Amino acid sequence: MNITPLPTQPNTIVSYFHVGRLLHYSLILFILEAWIYGVQLIKSIEKESTFWIVFWISFFLFSFLHIFLVIMDGWSRFQNYKRAKDQFYMHGFNRRIANTYIGSKCQRNAAIVAAKELGLEKEIIEYYKDMNVKWYHFVPYFMVKDPLFMFRKKFWSRTFLEKNYQPKFDYKKIQLEFS
Repeated sequence: MNITPLPTQPNTIVSYFHVGRLLHYSLILFILEAWIYGVQLIKSIEKESTFWIVFWISFFLFSFLHIFLVIMDGWSRFQNYKRAKDQFYMHGFNRRIANTYIGSKCQRNAAIVAAKELGLEKEIIEYYKDMNVKWYHFVPYFMVKDPLFMFRKKFWSRTFLEKNYQPKFDYKKIQLEFS
């Protein structure tokens, strides 16, 4: 277990937004898209154009569904962050822990935010560089390796249905004890 002083610990909501930064940008875009497609759908309904109704409803449903998927993905990444923070706190920087979160940009971001809040950001970023992970690797590696990923239970449970994780430590309290 780590007994060195911790950096200043941010509020939980700040950590949540840092962890899901890319997902929150996507959420805004999907909300905007759904609104635009919804307006077009209403116009096509008023004109009673079957082709355009089907066209715009398909785009609207795609964007509307993604709003919920992005919210669920953000929740799951926050659970990854809390687990990674506990693991890094108990064991220090560890390659095996970092490897657990290497699979996607969002998971790596969750681990990086957790490590940063413990003063381990340099180690994890250097490790991901050593593993040849580039900043533009947005598509999760498992999607490239397995084109049928959507039919796998593991995809749904790890991406959208991660169980709630209760942190084992009160990091703000620990930080205050050292200051």
